[in-house]
Amino acid sequence: MKLIAAILSAGFAIAAGDPKGLPKGEGSDKFVRIEATAYLDKAAIMQAVGGELDQGILVVDVKLTPAEGTKLSINRDDFLLRSDRSGERANPYTPSQIAGSGVMRISSQAGAAGGVQNQSTGPSWGGLGGGRPRTMPGSGQGVGNGTASVTEAVAAVDDGSVQQKENPMLAILKQKILEEKEATGPVSGQLYFLMEGKQKVKDIELLYKTAAGRVSVRFKQLP
Repeated sequence: MKLIAAILSAGFAIAAGDPKGLPKGEGSDKFVRIEATAYLDKAAIMQAVGGELDQGILVVDVKLTPAEGTKLSINRDDFLLRSDRSGERANPYTPSQIAGSGVMRISSQAGAAGGVQNQSTGPSWGGLGGGRPRTMPGSGQGVGNGTASVTEAVAAVDDGSVQQKENPMLAILKQKILEEKEATGPVSGQLYFLMEGKQKVKDIELLYKTAAGRVSVRFKQLP
């Protein structure tokens, strides 16, 4: 508990600084106004949550403000993050999918490649909580009889069968995630998305579904 409290305190201290230069965007319709900040690289993500998350997890901090006299029913599944670069679309993950038991762990494995054909398309990452599995980038493929040393990513699922301490990041993410509830005033929180590859600010779009359609939020890198 002391460790979790210490990390939480560090995370809040980092977030309180909120230095300039982070990608920000906003959008609105007759029901809600959305203000969002995107954390797309490792350093920014550590700043957002106060710790390190697994490869491919992006963080978006959102503030939802319902229109005056409107009650907003907040459901995280109403959010969608999409990439113009890859066409990928992602719904938010829960803290337990990121830092709980049964999550996907990525490691490297060295070996020799040879024979008629060597092919590696990367590990399948996803499928957590009913999510759609995705293939992470691998080492490509080659044809020939040569022998070469290769290093490829290997994915393994921690199914929780081995007794181990709870990941302290789980408590932090539960504390910071956008709460699902009925709201008549501003509500803030974080959303966690899994996307392959490095994403550029100009390619990212956050969509939020309301009774009027979808609110689009595009991000700009602020000076």
